[in-house]
Amino acid sequence: MSDQSTSGATPPRRTFLMVLPLVAFIALALLFWFRLGSGDPSRLPSALIGRPAPQTTLPPLEGLQADSAQIPGLDPAAFKGKVSLVNVWASWCVPCHDEAPLLTELAKDKRFQLVGINYKDAPDNARRFLGRYGNPFGRVGLDTNGRASIEWGVYGVPETFVVGREGTIVYKLVGPITPDNLRTVLLPEMEKALKAGS
Repeated sequence: MSDQSTSGATPPRRTFLMVLPLVAFIALALLFWFRLGSGDPSRLPSALIGRPAPQTTLPPLEGLQADSAQIPGLDPAAFKGKVSLVNVWASWCVPCHDEAPLLTELAKDKRFQLVGINYKDAPDNARRFLGRYGNPFGRVGLDTNGRASIEWGVYGVPETFVVGREGTIVYKLVGPITPDNLRTVLLPEMEKALKAGS
């Protein structure tokens, strides 16, 4: 009779083993929730910070002119001696449209140069994009296959890099430039780069 009364109850060990996967799942879900919710996704670490900018030459965007002269492509030698803001963009990138007016405003500051890397874009579309918003870039290199952007450590467009006078990457902004991150992050990083070695 005692055998029949105990056979209906689940042993404590079996209950523990049945509940263990649920507890593990909840613990992992909470860990992911808190880790994804903390921090600024635009501040992804970059292995290139403190290292020389990639020595990649890119052809110019043909037909893009300023003062009746072709705007040059990307030449790594152009980084030496100047602070540069390098923006990776594309006409098909929706956030790139949002940040374009801010780049045009930044281009008014002649203490640094703006360099554009046009990522996997059709030249006609890229020219139309710059015609619509105005061209803030002193140089625009075409990265038609995306290889140069990989060398720059680009996760996706838009991304922006601050390159110091020595040609070293000093900061990376992932995602679009916004009025908020321009004021609180990007301009202070530019100021640091301008003061360094001046």
